[in-house]
Amino acid sequence: MSLVFLKRDVFGGVSLDRDTGCVRRDTRAARWWLRWLARRLAAREARALHALHGVAGIPGLIAWDGAVLTRTWIDGSAMQVARPRVADYFRAARRLLARVHRAGVVHNDTAKEPNWLVCADATPALVDFQLAGVFSRRGRLFRMLAREDLRHLLKHKRTYLPHALTRRERSMLASPSWLARAWMASGKPVYMWFTRSVLGWEDREGAGDRHTH
Repeated sequence: MSLVFLKRDVFGGVSLDRDTGCVRRDTRAARWWLRWLARRLAAREARALHALHGVAGIPGLIAWDGAVLTRTWIDGSAMQVARPRVADYFRAARRLLARVHRAGVVHNDTAKEPNWLVCADATPALVDFQLAGVFSRRGRLFRMLAREDLRHLLKHKRTYLPHALTRRERSMLASPSWLARAWMASGKPVYMWFTRSVLGWEDREGAGDRHTH
């Protein structure tokens, strides 16, 4: 087995087996007091990937045993590295999000550029479904969260291809949901304090994680 460790933090470790092309998220390596949360997040990812089985541009779920999640590897560069500046990429990313939403899944973390990949053929892929939600019906909450998924994608388009934004897209960017406004006003400051002060790591989002080269 040829293992490459991709990430190690308080929630465990993520590694790539180059021989099989599988990615393993191992919650057994999480801090003991966060292991329950790490497993809950991994379970959310497993449920979302199961619901998205067969969707191109989404990792495939291989196994989830309650401690280790195994999924397929998607070869691509993170958005902040690839810096996509063609309209086709963002049109395809919007279609990908639509397929995710048709399956009853909201990603809830599309604001992070590392969660968007640019593959070798310039097509998009979406990874890291730990915060995803799976809905049996598309009620008001689902529609609101799905809209936020799209609005955050449009923020990336505004960064890399601002002249291609349509009037409707600009209007959406200017009108976050009440849930998003509440998060920015109260939830996010607490979240940032907890991740930086208690966990000791920064959850870089959007431009804050952008490379300069």
